[in-house]
Amino acid sequence: MIAFLDRTARSFLLVEFVKAMALTFRYMFKPKTTLNYPYEKGRLSARFRGEHALRRYPNGEERCIACKLCEAICPALAITIEAEPREDGSRRTTRYDIDMVKCIYCGLCQEACPVDAIVEGPNFEFATESREELLYDKAKLLDNGDRWEREIAANLAQDAPYR
Repeated sequence: MIAFLDRTARSFLLVEFVKAMALTFRYMFKPKTTLNYPYEKGRLSARFRGEHALRRYPNGEERCIACKLCEAICPALAITIEAEPREDGSRRTTRYDIDMVKCIYCGLCQEACPVDAIVEGPNFEFATESREELLYDKAKLLDNGDRWEREIAANLAQDAPYR
């Protein structure tokens, strides 16, 4: 009987409605957490895994030594590398392709690389209109590395104590 009276009183006095309105007014005057996306961008973690890039040494030489560890560890089989020896006996890549459609952005290629040649950079805005544009060759990867080198180096330096 008491439960029936309690339920009736709550229905008559609109307790749930009053609580909901109080919650609405409490959040109405707080600062908004929404970002106006194309014009405002949120902060990315130093460990964010975005668009791939091949890095160069400060003297302009490519870092990749064609060890093919990234190709071997890639679970999606998205990386293809071909290499040949140079005059000084070291190996360099002649072909470095990544099929970004296959890539699962796991970061294993970056972890396997002994010289930090292949990295996943801070760029997350690389939408395309066709699948062919997501087949990255060596020139595209090096261009990405040149474009994002400052941010990539800062992220690697920030993450260095944990590696």
